[in-house]
Amino acid sequence: MPRLSEVLTALDALWPPERAEGWDAVGTVCGDVGNPAAEVDRVLFAVDPVQEVADEAVGLGAQLIVTHHPLYLRGTTTVAADTFKGRVVHTLIKHDIALHVAHTNADTADPGVSDALAGALDLRVTGPLVPDPTDPKGLRGLGRICELDHPETLRDFAARAAARLPATAQGIRMAGDPDALVRTVAVSGGSGDGLFDAVRAAGVDAFLTADLRHHPASEAVQQSPIGLIDAAHWATEWPWCEQAAAQLDAISDRHGWDLRVHVSKQVTDPWTTHHSSGAPN
Repeated sequence: MPRLSEVLTALDALWPPERAEGWDAVGTVCGDVGNPAAEVDRVLFAVDPVQEVADEAVGLGAQLIVTHHPLYLRGTTTVAADTFKGRVVHTLIKHDIALHVAHTNADTADPGVSDALAGALDLRVTGPLVPDPTDPKGLRGLGRICELDHPETLRDFAARAAARLPATAQGIRMAGDPDALVRTVAVSGGSGDGLFDAVRAAGVDAFLTADLRHHPASEAVQQSPIGLIDAAHWATEWPWCEQAAAQLDAISDRHGWDLRVHVSKQVTDPWTTHHSSGAPN
């Protein structure tokens, strides 16, 4: 079995922590990294470091959890077990499970979160939506610009997203002319309504992301004929877990580590129920 420190070094090579945004909290949250006896043979990937995921890792006998979202994004003064995040920490330490986070450094990676989202939708990536100026190859960056294999209506593209992304209570919301033809799409996993300027500059027919707020979405459809597809935050980022697990599997094969890598299929999106309201008059 590889040492925990070896696996974490491999993860940092995939998603260098120095490429995270300054406000972010990435890297190893807990784990006995300096202990040469700390070894790993099972790894669990998930979007959220919540108690259900910690319990799943315990049941699997995993020694490492890799999540997209940080546990402590804004810091804390306590890890007391009577707080929900403290309970996660206590569970992990009690069972010798390390936690590692790849967040905005995974968003902009090549391949990154939006590549996985594009792959889930069977889109062809042509480049980043907001390129990373430090990447001479022009492959890294936030979001992706994509092409469809053949034009389809916005209505059909929304149906494609609903069919291929993991099911959530929110489902898929759509804004724009449902009969408009879509040939090019911008995608961004997670919250994307701060990217509308880049989306307009890209000249795409549609934008698929999550957490679209009323005013930015309203202004976007008033300013241009762009179609908007709003999915659940968790659903747009979960495909990265499968992509990241495959990346670690490939590293394990190269090193002869024989890691068993798992992807959590628990829906940790916070919304649990959806009721459609009456049609507007």
